Amino acid sequence: MLRLGRYEFDPHEPVIMAIVNRTPDSFYDQGSTFRDEPALARVEQAVSEGAAIIDIGGVKAGPGEEVTAEEEARRTVGFVAEVRRRFPDVIISVDTWRHEVAEAVCEVGADLLNDAWGGVDPRLAEVAARYGVGLVCTHAGGAEPRTRPHRIAYDDVMADILRVTLGLAERAVSLGVARESVMIDPGHDFGKNTRHSLEATRRLGEMVSTGWPVLVSLSNKDFVGETLDKPVKERVVGTLATTAVSAWLGAQVYRVHEVAETRQVLDMVASIAGRRAPAVARRGLA
Repeated sequence: MLRLGRYEFDPHEPVIMAIVNRTPDSFYDQGSTFRDEPALARVEQAVSEGAAIIDIGGVKAGPGEEVTAEEEARRTVGFVAEVRRRFPDVIISVDTWRHEVAEAVCEVGADLLNDAWGGVDPRLAEVAARYGVGLVCTHAGGAEPRTRPHRIAYDDVMADILRVTLGLAERAVSLGVARESVMIDPGHDFGKNTRHSLEATRRLGEMVSTGWPVLVSLSNKDFVGETLDKPVKERVVGTLATTAVSAWLGAQVYRVHEVAETRQVLDMVASIAGRRAPAVARRGLA
């Protein structure tokens, strides 16, 4: 059972986490939700299309202009408070690796801390425990925040993913984070080349078999672009194909830009797997 905010999700219930970037230089939306009103409109749309979680980030993942903790908080804290006010039932996640920002967003209503940089700030898990919120434990290959991998190598990439994410998850629980509110994430592209991310996808079942809920952040990433030789705006089909494979292998939470399309993919996979009835069943019955 996965418990986030006031909600509980069954182990096979797929959950969509919609991305809302409060950055002027995000790689995909290029600042379209940097201002408050477009960002709030994005939240409303995502919720209407089936997102249960809104993931708010104040710093883009890649290299770029320095963003201090103070500036990151300025971009996210007030927005989290407003989303909580306007959408009291939505699960609010904040994508941050800094404990100072984590504390500030938890004060105003965040339900989940999405630590995409693999516990680089060990105090982040302490904040999650203190506020009783969830935590995403990600494999980033030991990379420093906002850096790109360079000639990184693993003897066994999935073994390293399991070692790191399970260690982070168990540490979080030992600090007081509720076990049912902790997820593990293989960290596609983070500290990995394209072949590593493809292998992590192919072997995702090994993460699922640990019993921890698995989150995947696949949306329009470089490993999709390199695999298909497609620019950022032409990676949706590859992303959805990877989503379908991940769903079949048992991932539960999907961090995405395209909510409606992802919902259809997840529903189709669930129906093929026998966990969801068709929305309509008339063919051959009339």
